[in-house]
Amino acid sequence: MTRIYSYSQPIDSDIVDGFCLLQKGFTDQFVYYDKQSANRYMGLGRCIALPQMEGVEYEIEGPIDQPPVFFSFNRFDAENPKATDELFEAFPRLKFMLPEVVLVENERGRMLQVNSLSPVYPGRIARFARQVAGAPRRERVTVPFTLERDSREQWRAEVDAALSAIRSGRVDKVVLSRRQRLLAEHPFSSKDLLVNLIDGDARGTVLLYRYADVFFCGCTPELLVRKRGQQLESMCLAGTCPASEDPDRARELASELMADEKNRAEHEHVVHFMREVLGRICHDVRIPREPQILSLRHVQHLHTPVSAKVLEGVNLPELVGDLHPTPAVAGTPVGEAKMLIRQIESYNRGFFAGACGYIDGAGDGAFSVGLRTGVFDGEGGWVYAGCGIVEGSVADDEFDEIDMKLKTILSAFGE
Repeated sequence: MTRIYSYSQPIDSDIVDGFCLLQKGFTDQFVYYDKQSANRYMGLGRCIALPQMEGVEYEIEGPIDQPPVFFSFNRFDAENPKATDELFEAFPRLKFMLPEVVLVENERGRMLQVNSLSPVYPGRIARFARQVAGAPRRERVTVPFTLERDSREQWRAEVDAALSAIRSGRVDKVVLSRRQRLLAEHPFSSKDLLVNLIDGDARGTVLLYRYADVFFCGCTPELLVRKRGQQLESMCLAGTCPASEDPDRARELASELMADEKNRAEHEHVVHFMREVLGRICHDVRIPREPQILSLRHVQHLHTPVSAKVLEGVNLPELVGDLHPTPAVAGTPVGEAKMLIRQIESYNRGFFAGACGYIDGAGDGAFSVGLRTGVFDGEGGWVYAGCGIVEGSVADDEFDEIDMKLKTILSAFGE
């Protein structure tokens, strides 16, 4: 049995400014920051790491009954025998991580949480609150960089292998990815990229997991699952076209996407998967028959919102395990698609396309899929993006689609 003491009090300060001030004192950092709604958690330090949430007890000491907030960053395919790159390899294999300090902004307001394995020392609370209250306004910086471009010819060969597997009946869809090496012209920090993603025009949920001098970050559009009590939210996100700053052109592209058989088929694989999985563990499952358009800065997606009520006894980690990976990031059938990805891709994806999020001591929380992301060490790193391959996919078109998606993580460098 693990006993945790958690003290939460209200604050008036901007939590991002407070995080930017405090982050210098902590090597472990965790962020789940929804830019569209007040669902924002920013953790610093590591109080404890646990392999599972069962057996956790907590005592609330502060004026706000906010359960302790744990973060969890999971690999796309944790059993893949291929080695990850040297940066992902530096992250420990931990499941649920409780920070020492968490800055929260949710429907109850803004608050400071301090966690401990013993009664929380009042002096720590007062010091952190004072520092957050005096935090200066954050500033954006530009970090010039170059990319080592990957091979279009190699990509064509990988797509050909995927199409061959589809035509043989092995899979109906497989999601392939590309990675590119990034080199910065001068050193940068996790804070620099975080601020650029939060204050820039990227849309979605900003993720950050820093361990010592390596960090994984990005801004993903895809919610995997959100649970509050018995209420569940999710989405089906698959099918892509370009965005446009011209509203008329954007609507024209969106109409073409809605009518495109290839993209609609790709999207339907995800819808079918969601209906099948949630039908086993939920009731009152609601998935509209027709998708909507989700417009982002650089691309537009077919998007179908999902809601349901979770059966009694089904917890959030189980939901994540049942839903991840979806056909939107693996393919279908999911298991066979994962095996095909292992064969085709020359690298292990690490946290890219993994389930990343938070869960509180009461069992509520949210996980997103780690898309539009990269892993860095302050001098360079790797950036990742992928796309779904189905019958009718054209390798060069998919290559260009991935380039569009990469613009989101590249915007973290301020350009």
